[in-house]
Amino acid sequence: MSRAKIVFTDTMIKKLKPEATEYRKSEGNGFTIRVMPSGFKSWLYLYAIDGKRRCMNLGHYPEVTLETARDKFEAARKLVKNGLDPLEAAEQTKEERRKAPTVAELFADYMKRHAKLNKRESSWREDERLFKVNVEPTWGKRKAADIKKRDCITLLDSYADRPALCHNVMKLTRKLFNFAVEKDILEHTPFTGVKVPVELASRERILSETEIRNLWITELPKAAMSDEVKRIIKLLLLTGQRVGEVCGINVDEIDGHWWTLPPERTKNRQIHTVYLTDTAIELLGTPVNGYYFPSPVTKSDSEGNPIYTHIDENAVAYAIRRNLKNYQPRRPIKSAKISMVEVPEEKKMELAHFTPHDLRRTFSTGLAKLGFHDEVIDAVTGHKKQGIIKIYNRHKYDAEKKQALEAWERRIFKLTNK
Repeated sequence: MSRAKIVFTDTMIKKLKPEATEYRKSEGNGFTIRVMPSGFKSWLYLYAIDGKRRCMNLGHYPEVTLETARDKFEAARKLVKNGLDPLEAAEQTKEERRKAPTVAELFADYMKRHAKLNKRESSWREDERLFKVNVEPTWGKRKAADIKKRDCITLLDSYADRPALCHNVMKLTRKLFNFAVEKDILEHTPFTGVKVPVELASRERILSETEIRNLWITELPKAAMSDEVKRIIKLLLLTGQRVGEVCGINVDEIDGHWWTLPPERTKNRQIHTVYLTDTAIELLGTPVNGYYFPSPVTKSDSEGNPIYTHIDENAVAYAIRRNLKNYQPRRPIKSAKISMVEVPEEKKMELAHFTPHDLRRTFSTGLAKLGFHDEVIDAVTGHKKQGIIKIYNRHKYDAEKKQALEAWERRIFKLTNK
């Protein structure tokens, strides 16, 4: 008489009592529960492949439920039917999992093989800062392959009250995972179909001629800023260049009245020349350790030798903010360790909030008001040519640049009665 087939149920498994020695109960096809004298229970899959008997541990009960154990059993049994050893497959998966990069490791690879090769130093350093502050605390230790669409949405939602930061985090993390797909590290990016949860309002701040006059004549001179930062701000307004480019001016880039930025220092990765008027040359001052605007902070390498660098572009934006009367942060400062250095009220500038990039926008608008065409303004500010113009128009506009910058200098002189 054949023995009735056992069908596992939760009630049955719970009622299995320990005995003096280990024993096993099988449901059939190798799906087994093992009960130890200690009362410890574990799921097993007993099978044979290539004439060898094998035993695969499917997990401990009750941590691994009957339903989960049966799913694992069915998956392993399917492999055996196809001539594959599930134990070997599991070991291979573990090894692949062990080698799979965390998000922090993926970012380090991205920095080495993409950012530092294709971006300006100021740009990849900003990527590095943004990741360490806004991404790594949440995702850094997680496997990159485990990041799902829901994780992307949750991360972006956490910055929805800070639109600019939210957009920057989106751009960086989306690029990071696109890099992983391009390099065959991951098969898919979790950012497919993900949208930024908040719109980014286009900033349109332009300083009026009255504000330009006041900034130059009365507000900057009294502000609690270093002389170097004050000169940087004037150069931003006078030349229309990006703040990182102005901060990093060094002796190798200056030849008479021409300032030549190498590709690694420009946003579009192309050589860019800027005509420096007499006032601009005066504002440069005397270089120190190769930089016209040396950083007051000196670092050392591993051997104790000094590393000289320039004022950081973020320091300029910070100096402006802390010197603006009635300036209020767009969001509360959450950490008690972070605070803006107090500036006496009598030293603060009586101007509406502006940023270094607003000075660049003011410059471009000023040239347009003076009658210069977009092609010349784009050439002066280092914007990349587009479409058919990019292919056929190789004119460098040096004469037009000189004319435009001298005309703008004269306009500044008129506004400031110089």
